[in-house]
Amino acid sequence: MAAPIKFGVGQSVLRKEDDALIRGKGRYTDDTAPQAALHALVLRSPHAHASYTIDIARAQGLPGVALILTAEDVRDLGGLPCLFNFEVDPFTGPPYPILASGEVRHVGDAVAFVVADTIDHARDAIEAIEINWTPLPSVTGAINALKPDAPQVWPSHPGNILYDVPIGDKKATDEAFAKAHAVAEISIVNPRVVASFMETRAAVCEYDAKRDHLTLTVGSQGSHRLRDILCQNVLNIPVEKMRVICPDVGGGFGTKLFPYREYALLAVAARRLKKAVRWAADRSEHFIADAQGRDNITTARMALAEDGKFLAMDVDLVSDMGAYLSTFGPYIPHGGAGMLPGLYDVQTFHCRVRTVFTHSVPVDAYRGAGRPEAAYVIERLVDAAARKLGMTPDAIRKKNFIQPRQLPYKTATGKVYDSGDFAAHMKRAMEAADWKDFPKRAKAAKKAGLVRGIGMSSYVEICGTMGEETANVRLDPNGDVTILIGTQSSGQGHQTAYAQIVAEQFGLPPERIHIHQGDTDEIATGLGTGGSSSIPSGGVSVDRATRELGKKLKVLATEALEAGVGDLEIAGGVVRVAGTDRSIGFADLAKRPGADPKKLTGSATFSSADGTYPNGTHIAEVEIDPATGIIRIVNYVIVDDFGVTLNPLLLEGQVHGGVMQGIGQALMEQVLYSPSDGQLMTGTYMDYALPRAADGPSIHFETHNIPCKTNPMGVKGAGEAGAIGSCPAVVNAIVDGLWREYKIEHIDMPATPERVWIAIREHQRQHSL
Repeated sequence: MAAPIKFGVGQSVLRKEDDALIRGKGRYTDDTAPQAALHALVLRSPHAHASYTIDIARAQGLPGVALILTAEDVRDLGGLPCLFNFEVDPFTGPPYPILASGEVRHVGDAVAFVVADTIDHARDAIEAIEINWTPLPSVTGAINALKPDAPQVWPSHPGNILYDVPIGDKKATDEAFAKAHAVAEISIVNPRVVASFMETRAAVCEYDAKRDHLTLTVGSQGSHRLRDILCQNVLNIPVEKMRVICPDVGGGFGTKLFPYREYALLAVAARRLKKAVRWAADRSEHFIADAQGRDNITTARMALAEDGKFLAMDVDLVSDMGAYLSTFGPYIPHGGAGMLPGLYDVQTFHCRVRTVFTHSVPVDAYRGAGRPEAAYVIERLVDAAARKLGMTPDAIRKKNFIQPRQLPYKTATGKVYDSGDFAAHMKRAMEAADWKDFPKRAKAAKKAGLVRGIGMSSYVEICGTMGEETANVRLDPNGDVTILIGTQSSGQGHQTAYAQIVAEQFGLPPERIHIHQGDTDEIATGLGTGGSSSIPSGGVSVDRATRELGKKLKVLATEALEAGVGDLEIAGGVVRVAGTDRSIGFADLAKRPGADPKKLTGSATFSSADGTYPNGTHIAEVEIDPATGIIRIVNYVIVDDFGVTLNPLLLEGQVHGGVMQGIGQALMEQVLYSPSDGQLMTGTYMDYALPRAADGPSIHFETHNIPCKTNPMGVKGAGEAGAIGSCPAVVNAIVDGLWREYKIEHIDMPATPERVWIAIREHQRQHSL
């Protein structure tokens, strides 16, 4: 077996992008804006629901004001599209206008777009716009929106329902429940969250009047999709009339994948003024203008046999869409519901999915996009089933896991798991967490006046289903290699990961491999980055394109080396005759007669219709102070199956980041709207808590990898996994402690100190009567 390439697949290569970023030399969207660019601001609604009239006359006359756009000025534009093609029961969503016209439907709804020579002049104009508001009844919270007397968000959707559809076999499920020995049931909230990326959204649009051409520079998760939607659905212009450039992107988590109103407004303003226009959201604007995540209310039941076997699962899922339909919003709960059976052999399944309009910010994909919600439901339900039957959490899981001999396994929702050994990673995680000695630690904690709990979650998700991704790998004149690909890094480390795939075949160090992303003029096609698809799809394309280029380089080298193709090998950036010192370097090869661009480029396209299914077990151990309700995570263990690991260092970083996001949701993050008037009560980081380093534990992470059988590289995807396994593990640990000490068997996320304290006090009050 050949020795591993120093910088190749499987090696912990340091991130090549970090040197510039940690030195402050990153180039983000707002860094790229021309000095002469005009400044734009958006006037947003202070009401959750209101009709209004607007007068911009006084504001237009203020110093420095170049343009004010209202709904009347953009009436010829298309609205923001919802790209969800729902095959079961087609629906028509309401319009999502670029600027609201006469009626607003959430706090932050866009009413006017102001462009001025300075940001201060733009602010003056915003304040000078005269609006007469007539507040209207509003509703927030999906359950409230379903009440018979609830205010209606859209007249076209009575009862505030977008769709109400079943998944699975209701009749068979009902029959299984009728015969069950016992039934476990939970009703849980998956709270709404804000996607707290470090770089707020920003964009700059420039217009070339001679070519009638727009250039939009934007921090996005995908330049091509954004260009195509803006041109084809909103601006109604050929895609050739717009170039989209994505420079460095400071985090995305799904929320930067979508088109937003400001991008179209910048295009209109730049074209009308024939000048560059820039816009950047401040953090408060981010809270009321960017798509938010999660927000499900779910009741789930499991029919149980006497020996603990799962007989059937029944779920009622209500998902809040907000006031408008964001790009993939309606797909998230429906697609996520397909993962509700988890890793378990659940033969009979039914789920009712309802999506509901409320007077709130639209909801869309956020790290995991439906899969964290599904994992949270099934893993909370499995623990409830264990308590119902007096079984341990591991025993009931082992009893019901899909067995390796059953793979490939088609779930009741039609997903096909190709590989894995689920009991094995649970067993290893329990060993690493020292599960068997937990009672000793719990006893010691109790002596100190504290309550310990331990919880697990064994999750599965689906990755790599974004569609076709094409990579072009070319040899440069200096002997370096450049990769052109349509994915988009927002912190994942693509520069390093793709370079390792090339290094594996050519033996080049990472500094000689260059990755170009995020430019629709330079790169022909691309899906962007989402759904943990970059390596499962883009990585395969890079691998295959590199192999194609390698074959071409060998053909080019045959004349120079006077050898047949079969006698040649590539290593260290040279083509050599195997077993000899006769070789030709890449740079010299690029200069050979007949070495035209076609012979120096390899191209490949890959798409995975089946997807990949990463899975694993998370175990959290917590300590609860009953006097204050404060929770401390004292141990955290992860054993994951990611198929094949490309870079262990990158992988661990992705998992750690996802876990911290899950811990944030489990313990502190929640968007809250006032039920009386729809005001956002958590509109800044003074009110919306995020986890800091001190809130997270030291994480033990390892892999128990079984190569994916449906992916040519064997990889399964990893970008969202940490956020999927963490919430149920942490909350199961909290419930475990509360159940052991107080027989409290339920708490909702976020399990804040106040909520925990109140639950304990309520228990003590009831038992003192």
